Amino acid sequence: MFLDQNHVTRNSARALYLLIAFGVVLLDRWSKHMVEQHIALYAHIQIIPGFFRLTHTENTGAAFSLFADSTAPWKTGLLIAFSVIALVVVSILLWKNHHAQVATGVGLALIMGGALGNLWDRLARGRVVDFLLLYVKRYQWPVFNLADSAIVVGAGLLVLEILFHKSSAGEGSRPN
Repeated sequence: MFLDQNHVTRNSARALYLLIAFGVVLLDRWSKHMVEQHIALYAHIQIIPGFFRLTHTENTGAAFSLFADSTAPWKTGLLIAFSVIALVVVSILLWKNHHAQVATGVGLALIMGGALGNLWDRLARGRVVDFLLLYVKRYQWPVFNLADSAIVVGAGLLVLEILFHKSSAGEGSRPN
């Protein structure tokens, strides 16, 4: 039984996307471990004065510390359930992705890896280790981690794919 070229290419693309997701999880786990081992909780290391520092925090809420102050007993379970649902949806989309849509596949792989990295923390400890802090003077972005970064970059790739795919499809359908 011979496999057609499209089947091999599609499976190769899927393997690459899974490798990207796995790489994100490994980098995320390693970076969080290093922060936990070398930076005390709530301590920081200045990297670029006035702009960037490593700050060891723990987030019991969602992205950007949403719901972190909530004492609701169902909060962690709800965040875990949301992560699992998102992973199922991303997995289905990634499986159905055609090899020609590289930005879509990479974007979904980054989202998958980031979601798995943060889900790991929630399942193991009920909280996520965050450590990247960007700021200018007294204005600062909420502390985040590599998994969050992968999710944001992946979502950005999906948005770009949607914008450019629609614009190129629209150009071809315009009458002259």
